[in-house]
Amino acid sequence: MHLDHPPAFMRRYLHRFDVLVLNTGHHWNRGKLKANRWVMYINGEPLEDKGLVDLHAAKNLTVRSVARWLDQQLPSHPRNLKVFFRTISPRHYRDGDWNTGGNCNNTTPMTRGSKVSKDESSDVVIASAVEGTRIKLLDVTALSELRDEAHISNYSAKTTNNVSDCLHWCLPGVPDTWNELLAAQI
Repeated sequence: MHLDHPPAFMRRYLHRFDVLVLNTGHHWNRGKLKANRWVMYINGEPLEDKGLVDLHAAKNLTVRSVARWLDQQLPSHPRNLKVFFRTISPRHYRDGDWNTGGNCNNTTPMTRGSKVSKDESSDVVIASAVEGTRIKLLDVTALSELRDEAHISNYSAKTTNNVSDCLHWCLPGVPDTWNELLAAQI
């Protein structure tokens, strides 16, 4: 995992894209890093002390590096590429996390207001990375926060004992609203 430059597929195929939507977030954790046997690299060299790697700093560096690289590519792009960085999708675990009995068993949308009125993004890492670039922010976090009842929860063919999925969304549903926001910006 090279933190300081974009993935090879992006460098290789960027010229074929008309629209590119990026997102990242929840999978920046030690469990995923270890399970996938990912090694972090900077300047082509593996990070030596894996135990001291700050994952938040690694994510921040990667997001900024990719955004900066894409912004440099946009002026010479042959297809007038539109690039969006989607903010993080909220998790709605209650009474624990995915592996400690957490759940999202609500059946009605949250009622703490009927509109989303934020002047700034709640995903500071992504918002600051695209600030001052030609990359547009697709901010889905605040509006998705209000839909804690719309997760897969226990209603999946892959459900295991007492494990609720309060990260991924039912379809049709909240991601369709994200697509409407994207279509309006395109």
